[in-house]
Amino acid sequence: MPPLPPLPHPDNLHLRAAEGWLELGDPSESLAELEKIAPFHQSSPYVLMVRHAIQARNQQWELARQSASRVRDQYPDIAWGHFHLAFSLHELKQTQAAYDILKPVLTRFPKNQLMRYNLACYACQLGKHAEAMQWLKQAIKLPGEIHHLKQQALADPDLEALWPQIRAL
Repeated sequence: MPPLPPLPHPDNLHLRAAEGWLELGDPSESLAELEKIAPFHQSSPYVLMVRHAIQARNQQWELARQSASRVRDQYPDIAWGHFHLAFSLHELKQTQAAYDILKPVLTRFPKNQLMRYNLACYACQLGKHAEAMQWLKQAIKLPGEIHHLKQQALADPDLEALWPQIRAL
């Protein structure tokens, strides 16, 4: 991931406070801290990422889609924007669009476990079960954020149609 320009003081403090409030489970206070950031810095990818997290927590998926899309457009070489744009679309019941966002960029992020896992979910929901299993197997082989991916997959309703095959892995 290329380095992103940091926010200047005091906006960096408001951003850290927003992240802290979000970790404490208070998206309202987190949003209040984001609003204290100068208008010029509201389009910073850091601000947009925290804003997206707030919107996702509040299940404001259209707003979350917009935030993720802006990050993806500004920084196409960062996986975060592609991943969260696709996830927001999936939550908006636009799974084909989510699949279409994620699949073409996978080669640019060869070690991204979560992208492959989510692509497995989207493919499964679209009835592409064989393809979904291929993506899931790739995700399981990669180190990543989910250490017990098989157990996660067996609890994920998006992959329910594949549970017998997943158990056999």
